Amino acid sequence: MNLVYLFTLPPPKVAMVLLIVLLTAAVFDMLYRRIPNWLTVTGVVLGIAMNTVIGSQEGAGLGFSLIGLAVAFGIYAALYALHAMGAGDVKLMAAIGALVGWERWFGIFFVTALIGGVMALILVVARGRLKKTLFNVSFILSEMKSGRPAYLANEELDVKNKKALGLPHGAVIAVSTIFYLALSARLAK
Repeated sequence: MNLVYLFTLPPPKVAMVLLIVLLTAAVFDMLYRRIPNWLTVTGVVLGIAMNTVIGSQEGAGLGFSLIGLAVAFGIYAALYALHAMGAGDVKLMAAIGALVGWERWFGIFFVTALIGGVMALILVVARGRLKKTLFNVSFILSEMKSGRPAYLANEELDVKNKKALGLPHGAVIAVSTIFYLALSARLAK
């Protein structure tokens, strides 16, 4: 993997579609805590179509898009299986992978993890749950060491449970991707 390529801008038309999909997903996720299938499917189809048309002239193509889709879906499906992500988040990241390819997707994934962590920390502190959250992190690590999913013993750790403290991850992904695009544009200078 070329680390420099992790932070490069996608072609302008792809970036425009990416931003439209992400901003729409963020609005839906903040208002309804759901990301609609029509949006994520449209993102995947447009990603595959645009990259196929762009082809090798931009380092894209059908394989580029399908690998991005598969990598993003696979990693987020694993997080979904652990009850750490919702299904809409999985499909949204798959659409992003189809649009930008697997290497740029890893850059977005990295930035999303960092910004999501900061946003989560702010939420935890604002809600006065720092001590409880530190206990939960410790519990998750001990359960992982034992090979057990932590959400089975603590319903608060299941993203699907109403008791879980969570951020609308679609909005986190949108903010993070905008930051990624800005950082990539800055590094391109």
